[in-house]
Amino acid sequence: MAINTEKNSYTILFSVIMVVVVGSILAGFANGLKPKIKANERFEKQQNILYALGVNENEGPNDVAFVPTDRVEQEFEKYITAQYVIQGDEITENDEAYLIDIKKEENKAKDPDYTRRLPIFVAEKDGKTLYVVPVRGKGLWDAIWGFVAMDASMTITGVYFDHKGETPGLGAEIKQRYFMDDFTGESFLTGEAFEGIVVAKGNNDPKNQDTTDNEVDALAGATITGDGVTAMLKKDVRMYVPYFKSLK
Repeated sequence: MAINTEKNSYTILFSVIMVVVVGSILAGFANGLKPKIKANERFEKQQNILYALGVNENEGPNDVAFVPTDRVEQEFEKYITAQYVIQGDEITENDEAYLIDIKKEENKAKDPDYTRRLPIFVAEKDGKTLYVVPVRGKGLWDAIWGFVAMDASMTITGVYFDHKGETPGLGAEIKQRYFMDDFTGESFLTGEAFEGIVVAKGNNDPKNQDTTDNEVDALAGATITGDGVTAMLKKDVRMYVPYFKSLK
């Protein structure tokens, strides 16, 4: 018996079958790609942490080039000597601390009964012990985040910043070398007190020759994004002050 393809019931049935078939195919692809996606997420975090440490493939003065994925795990193990999770007064070693989602931790910490987990990475580079912490905040349009490397005195040795949707040529410049390099040498402390670092208009120090003022030059036309960087550094790095005091 011939099927009447002009009936509405046929159109509906055909559509349902196509949705099920296509959905099943896409679900299969997603499941198959999940391990690769997870691996890429790990590589990206390792690349970002290493970049903050100054371990990268930069050649020219404007390059932002990461360690390639085929070498990043080896380089990560080479430079990162320990990973810790700070949770209240407890500090525990955890080889996968870099996988902690600090956005989720921040949301969980809205519950007064939950103590937020803070990952910190200890590294050895050029004969010096360095510490890397993650930061996350809000730019003009969406999330901004990064990693900050510093020594035991909380003086910055390198940073890496990124964003989800800042304006190209303006706020998106937070991930450019000329901005990130300005933070090197700045301290989060004034004396013994935590001060933070301000992305400041009118700093008039484009080469960041004054590293004692807790300031770096603002990005032209990106005041809100710059304020977001200032806020996230102050908010997130401050939480690590007790750990750095314990090093003395």
